[in-house]
Amino acid sequence: MNVEAGTFVQAKVPDLGNAPIPAKAYYDPEWFELERQAVFLRTWFPIGHVCEVPESGNFIRREIEFARASLLIVRGKNGVVRAFHNACTHRGTQLTDDTCGKQAKFSCRYHMWTFGTDGALLSAPDFERFGLDKKDCGLRQVACDVHGGQIFINFEKEPRQGLREWLGPLSEGMEQVPCAYATHFSEYVYEIDANWKLTYDNFQENYHLRFIHPNTGKATFNQTNPFGYPVEMELHDPHRTQTIWTNPDSINLVTPTQMIGFKAGAKSVARGDVPDNPANRSYFAVFPSFFMLGSSGNNFSHTVYPIGPEKSRGVIRLYWINDDKTPGTRFAREFGMGLTRDIHSEDVSVIEAGQRGLSSGALEHVYFQEQEVLCRHLFMMVDKAVREYKAEQGMT
Repeated sequence: MNVEAGTFVQAKVPDLGNAPIPAKAYYDPEWFELERQAVFLRTWFPIGHVCEVPESGNFIRREIEFARASLLIVRGKNGVVRAFHNACTHRGTQLTDDTCGKQAKFSCRYHMWTFGTDGALLSAPDFERFGLDKKDCGLRQVACDVHGGQIFINFEKEPRQGLREWLGPLSEGMEQVPCAYATHFSEYVYEIDANWKLTYDNFQENYHLRFIHPNTGKATFNQTNPFGYPVEMELHDPHRTQTIWTNPDSINLVTPTQMIGFKAGAKSVARGDVPDNPANRSYFAVFPSFFMLGSSGNNFSHTVYPIGPEKSRGVIRLYWINDDKTPGTRFAREFGMGLTRDIHSEDVSVIEAGQRGLSSGALEHVYFQEQEVLCRHLFMMVDKAVREYKAEQGMT
């Protein structure tokens, strides 16, 4: 069906039906545990960006609640980015509390077992008394790969698919978006009292824009497209894409201060400081809970980490190339992040209000209309993964 609003004509929306969705999927602890096992521990998951580990010895630490793990992501001497459990193989002591850094080796402060950037055990006091072989005592590795500038990890011992194969039709496009070759980013981290799907769904539909973002959302709707519908949506099981419509008159709606920010941003794009690919304005929704946008105006990624049935963490990043060259560039970058936070702050309270309503048990089902088809698709992909996992485990 084509949806017309003014002179705007939306491409056909994928038809997934209108069956109700079980509300328990958004708050039930048993459901969440199944998702943890069936989805998050068996799926490629983005954990960082290559610009965080540009040289040999650079590392970042990530705390992954859904895996109950602390990880070290390290670039080795040969340039390969690897992921290891942040746990000494002697007695499990975590090797570092630092969030990031650069070093040639990692030493456990407890008994001074020392490991290289490739995870190999280099030395350990009185090691001959253990009756072990050093090659068997390296740091425990987690599957790790890089695509489109993003570092992905997978907790499966032997991932069923390689990263590029798993990304499927999204893989080529993700290599062309700005995030793929950015060198710097600003980061905004938030915690929210809401299920990860409820949180993520907010950013998959424009149905709420005119109600929650009547002022900050003017770039995505006007009289031509009063509902802010996207240009098109596509399903690529288990992933999704959509193309966001942009209001051509939005530049006339900004304040004088905003105009300064937009003009400075435009100059940054012209100089090549802000990555841009005019041919690509796609929204890539990578299963289960990551998405990225490809234009200079919305050159960002957003990852939602599940923490518990009713709690999650979001990481929003805006990317660019090179250090700040001028005060205007710096202003544009800070303005971009400030605007992003302003828009997001309008979402938080309504997402949490939805969680409280669902967690009360008042509803047996939630409902999605056709403009929320990406939300429905996410649930269907999660439900499919859970059903497959239960069948493998012999669970009813």
